[in-house]
Amino acid sequence: MKILVAPNAFKEALSAREAGEAIKGGLLRALPDSDITVLPIADGGDGTIEVLVEATSGQFIEKYVTGPLGEKVKASFGILGDGKTAVIEMARSSGLALVPKEKRNPAITTTYGVGELIKEALERGVKRILVGIGGSATNDGGAGMAQALGAKLLDKEGKELPFGGLALKDLASINMSGFHPLAKDCEVIVMADVKNPLCGPKGASYVYGPQKGGTEELIEELDKALFNFAQVIRRDLGKDILDLPGSGAAGGLGGGLVAFLDAKLKPGIDVVLETLGIEEKLNGVDLAISGEGKIDGQTIFGKGPAGIAKKVKEKNIPVILFGGSVDDDAEILKEEGLVDAIFSITRGPVSLEESIKHTRGQLEWISYQIGGLIKALTSK
Repeated sequence: MKILVAPNAFKEALSAREAGEAIKGGLLRALPDSDITVLPIADGGDGTIEVLVEATSGQFIEKYVTGPLGEKVKASFGILGDGKTAVIEMARSSGLALVPKEKRNPAITTTYGVGELIKEALERGVKRILVGIGGSATNDGGAGMAQALGAKLLDKEGKELPFGGLALKDLASINMSGFHPLAKDCEVIVMADVKNPLCGPKGASYVYGPQKGGTEELIEELDKALFNFAQVIRRDLGKDILDLPGSGAAGGLGGGLVAFLDAKLKPGIDVVLETLGIEEKLNGVDLAISGEGKIDGQTIFGKGPAGIAKKVKEKNIPVILFGGSVDDDAEILKEEGLVDAIFSITRGPVSLEESIKHTRGQLEWISYQIGGLIKALTSK
């Protein structure tokens, strides 16, 4: 039997690779003659760089860049094995995790560091950049990113705007004459799973601003500032990002990447699976197993396990999912025909801390049990 094991990371417990090896180990105990391939996956969020760099024998690049509060932080990105594709996670340079809770303020946080990483990638000769934009601390519409690449964001007196989303209320014009010349020859793909527009009740400021430290009054001002940003972009750059689905991702960075780098917005898991060559990996597969720390009703909306399940089901291959926890509403995955079975790996009532601590053993155990069932059913 040929089995594809393609899990996401089990957050705070195991990387995607570690989870895959644990599942493989359990299966081999019961099915020692099976052909098992481990294919770690990610959905554009945390861990995407590691998955793609490892899968393509690429390299990691470290660089000190401008953090969300203007300080220097050490960030990393990947260059894939082809030498022409870079993968960047915005959270490594401009993420919420980099800002202490008491200092979170979307009025002043910047995506300048993202632009510095893009600039470094361009100057290393890449022709394609994949940008994961989850976990942002920012609400500047990608203004800082654009500034790092040479765009001049000017007020009515011709002065450069300071960092932060609130400054965009004073934006009067955009000068692109000094924009990085290599950008025009590079394809940029944004791995974005949210569909929020830039502004309004479902926009970047109102939906995501509170978790970044925004008060009710500040969020209203930030929304107005992003609206002004979009209006100036439409006039000076000829790009209409105001109501573009996904433009509100990462505090508007999704829209900024479209406006300044002509980026395309795609579901993160689709970009990852395409890069991993999933079609070829599914040849001859009899069963696929995926999973992550939590499987619930939200899993179907762009999460890794649902993405891989969709591809597998196109080949009429059975799919099993494992979750550290499985909510009742996860049944939608079965109702939609994406998976055949979902299993919680947790044995008995335990605390979250205990469950995380024993994730590897739990994955090996459930995989051994599933392997035993497969052996019983196929040996008759």
